[in-house]
Amino acid sequence: MDSVIQHLIQEELQRQRQGIELIASENFASQEVIQAMGSCLTNKYAEGYPGKRYYGGCEVVDQVEQIAIDRLCALFGAEYANVQPHSGAQANAAVFLGVLQPGDPILGFDLSHGGHLSHGSSVNFSGKVYNAHFYGVDQETGRIDMDKVAAKAREVKPKLIICGASAYSRDWDYKRFREIADEVGALVLADIAHPAGLIAADLLTDPLPYCHIISSTTHKTLRGPRGGIIMMGKDFPNPWGRTTKKGEPIMMSTILNSAVFPGMQGGPLEHVIAAKAIAFGEAAQKSFISYGQQVIANAHTMANAFVSRGYKIISGGTDNHMMLIDIRTKSPDISGRDAENALIKADITVNKNMVPFDSRPALHTSGIRIGSAAMTTRGFKESQCEQVVEWVDEAIVYRDNESMLKDIRSKVNTLMSNFPLYP
Repeated sequence: MDSVIQHLIQEELQRQRQGIELIASENFASQEVIQAMGSCLTNKYAEGYPGKRYYGGCEVVDQVEQIAIDRLCALFGAEYANVQPHSGAQANAAVFLGVLQPGDPILGFDLSHGGHLSHGSSVNFSGKVYNAHFYGVDQETGRIDMDKVAAKAREVKPKLIICGASAYSRDWDYKRFREIADEVGALVLADIAHPAGLIAADLLTDPLPYCHIISSTTHKTLRGPRGGIIMMGKDFPNPWGRTTKKGEPIMMSTILNSAVFPGMQGGPLEHVIAAKAIAFGEAAQKSFISYGQQVIANAHTMANAFVSRGYKIISGGTDNHMMLIDIRTKSPDISGRDAENALIKADITVNKNMVPFDSRPALHTSGIRIGSAAMTTRGFKESQCEQVVEWVDEAIVYRDNESMLKDIRSKVNTLMSNFPLYP
């Protein structure tokens, strides 16, 4: 046994157990999911797809991966799914590789307004390889103005329009995005990494009837292992007229599969795919719908509690599990980094986050991002969420008072002892 690493794993387990986790992109996977990730499946190389591998001995992992595909398709009502991407960013990279040529124009949600690195940021492959353009939120409402999205699309004529975000608290008008894409001759990629679990529970708008391609992570609100997926509601012939040697149109499923392997990745992580399959099975249970409903209820409670204490929620509230908070309205002299550091001392974990039209740089920020998914998994209801907001507010206000932060931390640890995490 590697005692050094084992000790650190135990330290991390203790940190997770005794603290309040409010990072919107984090959740707590079930023990069964974690056990699958630590299984002997990690030993198996399986380049290719079920029934079409480049290695022998894949009889068992073929079954595992096919179960994951079938469960994912059933969960979302998809006709096609690829469960091999190692992450959401790699899922997006594979989609880009499959449907774009270097230098093609793309239109994504501005990172500084709540978008994602892999949607065209200049520091990411998506902004380096492709000609990235952006839409954002209205400065007054904090919401995406679809008329402005349409105008931008007409101006830049993108080959791909990406809808999805890492810090946007409202539901998406996928139908309008498709109408805009059809007008300018673009494909639509919906990156549902954050709301995927809530969409699976039929609590938010379903993008599959409208968007050509769907990408997602499998953690966050889906509560599975860290990984990525690609889906399509319906497979369709590629729009560029590419054909096989027999003159038959090449289907998008073939293009996307080839983009993942061998285009972007080598051997799939079959132990993680097994964990994905378990998570998809868990998300298909009726109890997962109740979980999703509580996630949203808790987020609404927290958003209202923050507003009542003088904080500004970008867009005025939330439809999903998260909220982006501009803390300048509460305390103009404190940055998001200051708030994050103060809350860490109180055993409350958030992440600093830029807000739209931020006056501070990305390493400092004027905002924090908060999500309800992880603490709902621990069993939090509205009353606990009200209490958490009170502690967050106190920690920010009294950020320089070490005694106060220590007192909050003690209260946090006492509360969390009533919501055990893992035996």
